[in-house]
Amino acid sequence: MDTTNPPLTVTVVIGSNRHGRFGPVVADWLLTHVHDRADLTLQVVDVADTDHLPTSLAPTPEATTALAGITPKLSSADAFVVLTPEYNHSFPAGLKNLIDWHFTEWRAKPVALVSYGGLAGGLRAVEHLRQVFAELHAVTVRDTVSFHNAGASFDDRGLPKDPTAPDAAAKAMLDQLVWWGRALKEAREVRPYSA
Repeated sequence: MDTTNPPLTVTVVIGSNRHGRFGPVVADWLLTHVHDRADLTLQVVDVADTDHLPTSLAPTPEATTALAGITPKLSSADAFVVLTPEYNHSFPAGLKNLIDWHFTEWRAKPVALVSYGGLAGGLRAVEHLRQVFAELHAVTVRDTVSFHNAGASFDDRGLPKDPTAPDAAAKAMLDQLVWWGRALKEAREVRPYSA
């Protein structure tokens, strides 16, 4: 291991909790790419595991219990990858709720975005998430990975039918995430971020 540049901790957020969701197929592909990198250490937060987070943002006992498994993974992250489907030209309510329960956890950290959907490939959801993360003082990386007509893009084993373009896109995106992750981590260590 490179002791001068230890691996960054990246938290992958799986953003769909819809019944019968396609998200786990894309997530498995994404997690393999993150896991295979020596410069990243992986943590996962799945919105489907957050059923007890009320949308009222009330600190109920159920919410406190649910957050106990989520907040530390967000707080300790140096960077994030958010995987989102596109529902009605935007991202899911469960993902927005998880994001809204947190504030300082996102600040001055980079966020990479992976999307899937129909013709638009989830890109409208990505553009909405960019606005949300900017408000939270996070930095979204420029390159994304998107799967257009996602259901037809994967085979029965859950692998992309043609992995060339998505694999190249994932590498470019994760390379950018690591650059931003290191730059922002070093900056936070020298000068704590305050908004």
